[in-house]
Order: sequence, then C-alpha cells, then structure tokens
Amino acid sequence: AVVLTKYEPRPEASVRKVGPVLVGARKLIQPYLLRRLKTDRTVLPDLPEKTEVTEFCLFSKLQAALYKQAVDDLAEQLETLDGIQRRGVVLAFIHRFKEICNHPSQWLRDGAYQPQDSGKFLRLASLCEELAERQEKALVFTQYRQVAEALAGCLAGVFGRRGLVLTGDTRVEERRGLVERFQQDEEIPFLVLTLKTGGVGLNLTAASHVIHFDRWWNPAVENQATDRAFRIGQKRNVLVHKLVCRGTLEEKVDRLLASKQRLANELLQHDGEALLTALSNEELLEVISLDVRTALDEDLA
Repeated sequence: AVVLTKYEPRPEASVRKVGPVLVGARKLIQPYLLRRLKTDRTVLPDLPEKTEVTEFCLFSKLQAALYKQAVDDLAEQLETLDGIQRRGVVLAFIHRFKEICNHPSQWLRDGAYQPQDSGKFLRLASLCEELAERQEKALVFTQYRQVAEALAGCLAGVFGRRGLVLTGDTRVEERRGLVERFQQDEEIPFLVLTLKTGGVGLNLTAASHVIHFDRWWNPAVENQATDRAFRIGQKRNVLVHKLVCRGTLEEKVDRLLASKQRLANELLQHDGEALLTALSNEELLEVISLDVRTALDEDLA
C-alpha cells in the first residue's frame, strides 16, 4: 500500500529568522545571475513537463526488526563516543539504515533479495507493472552497486524480459553501447543505473519515467540523474518517482528536503549525511527512530 501525499510541516524558527536575510541577498545578487532554468519556456519552449511524486512504502516485519535493532545499537554506542569517532560511527549507521530500507538482504549480505521482504521492492514492482502495460521505459537509480542486479532481476520478472544494468563495474568501452541499445531497442524496458555512474553526461530520453529507488540526500545530484531523461530530445512528459519508507529516517529527511529551502540549500553546499552527524545525540536519535505504527500499518498508507 502506498500513499502519495504532500507535506506541509510547520516552519521552524530558524527558517523564519533567516528568511528576510535570504530575500535581501537574493535581490542583491539577482542582476548578476546569468544562469536560466531549462524549465523556463523562453529558454526551451518545446521541452515537455516534469512531475515529481514521492511514493511512500511500508516496511516488512523483517525490515522493522532490523531497523529497530540498528537504532538500539546506535543509541548504545553514542553514550561512549565523541569527536571524529562519533562522526564515523553515525555515518556507518546512516548507511545501515538506508540499506535496511532498500532490502534486508542488502544489509545481511545473504543474497536472497526476496521481493516480499522489502516494501520498496514491492512498490517498485507494482509501479512497473503499470509501465509494462503501457509499454513505457524507465530509468531506475540507486546509490548502491550491490543492489543493482537484484533490482534488475525483480524488474525482469515484472516486464517479462530483461533490461540493462550500468554500474561502476561496467567497462567504459561497453557503456556507450548500453546507452545506444536502450535508446534504440524498443524491446528493452528498463535501465538500472548507479547514481554516480549514470548521473551525468548520458542521453536517455527513451525513458519517460525516472525512479529514484533510494535517495541521494543532495537535490542537485538527484536532479542531474533525472536530467538524463528530462533534457533536449525528450518528446514525452517525464514522471519522477522517489521511493521513501514511511516512519523512518528516509521519511524525515524527505520532509526536510521538501519543506525547508534553507536546509535544502545547505544540502546543496554540504553533504546531507555530514549535516546529520552534527546533530546532538538526542536530535539524531529522534531523526533516525522508527515509527513502527506508521511503517507497518497498511490502514495509514
């Protein structure tokens, strides 16, 4: 079960305080800004529309158990850590949380990758069933090379035929051929890419759907990936799907990215994970804590 919704959180005091300052600064620098957005119809009048949708996924019981155990483990370690050692441990746990949100097997390293064990895999399959019926192509982005093949296997079952995979393991001389095959062969339904490998420089306008399976908490990086399909040469409207697990760190960071322009600007200039390491123990535990009722209750989704 999935909910498509729009958050309208209360603005925090810090955001309100800097508002006038940012407005004033924007007015000062506006005459010197030469860059225009491609969504400006005076720049590219023929470019189709782009729509972004956040799609919320429920946890499996296995995901919930692993996530809660990770929260307890981090809380225990935070009591004795500080400085650079604390920072390293927090970063490691952030990736642990993200891996559990993707699929328990990514964290357990057991190679199983059963779709029913991951709310994201189930949602991805449901979404792509609709694309298969309409014979529309999709780009699926993930940060993690180790999950790319599992995603491709899941999607092959949905579409009834294999797609393509492009990761850091793909030889450089093969990459252009993969892109040409995806662009020209109508029988290839999807391309799974790791975000950094496929995020820049590729023309993939054969796809009209972009799916961010896991989130790179820097909007500029995600937008560069989306722009592989949303660019000159695209003839169809582009729908961008961002998968987020409810009641988890992913949902809370998604709220921040969606609602606080000031924080989004900071995430553009700094790494979002590094920003999380600067939180106090209490603030960090509040952000990463699991809301079990939200994560598992289908009636809320």
